[in-house]
Amino acid sequence: MKLIVGLGNPGREYEHSRHNTGFDVLEILSQMTSTPIAKAQSRALIGQTSIGGDKVILARPQTFMNASGESVKPLMDFFKIPPENLLVIYDDIDIPQGSIRMRPNGSAGSHNGMKSIIYQLHSESFARLRVGVGQKPANWDLAAWVLSQYRDVKERELMFDALKSAAEAAVCWAEKGVNAAMNLYNKKQEGK
Repeated sequence: MKLIVGLGNPGREYEHSRHNTGFDVLEILSQMTSTPIAKAQSRALIGQTSIGGDKVILARPQTFMNASGESVKPLMDFFKIPPENLLVIYDDIDIPQGSIRMRPNGSAGSHNGMKSIIYQLHSESFARLRVGVGQKPANWDLAAWVLSQYRDVKERELMFDALKSAAEAAVCWAEKGVNAAMNLYNKKQEGK
């Protein structure tokens, strides 16, 4: 069994903000796999599907971003999912807007949701898929920037393409593993 987690904040005021990129990718995955993400469990909304013959849990933590690990850890414990079968999808301000980067492990960087997950799991050894949401302008506060909406049609179109690519990369991860997803989707992004 595998677990794909999309990070974000619950509540209408946060919908489709930069920080809710993980939720938006999971919504596309939900549509691709015809899997409602509606069952409440372990302080998350989850849906169960099958990808590439494996059972896959899709999860959106409802703990708010900075406490994401308080949902992810109980889900992993309940479903007996080892860290190597976890993929976390989240926003990143440090890679180009509209790009995606799959990695097999690594640090949290400046992302508080990832810090919470790493703290709760006592491990950095799980896959992550970062989606570039744009660098913070000099005159913006970081929190205000990541909680902001995309500014215009061009930016929304760029991000929609990135969200679709991220959902496809997550399916590739579930079917073929992190190396195959990295080889296909990281190179695809570089060649844009």
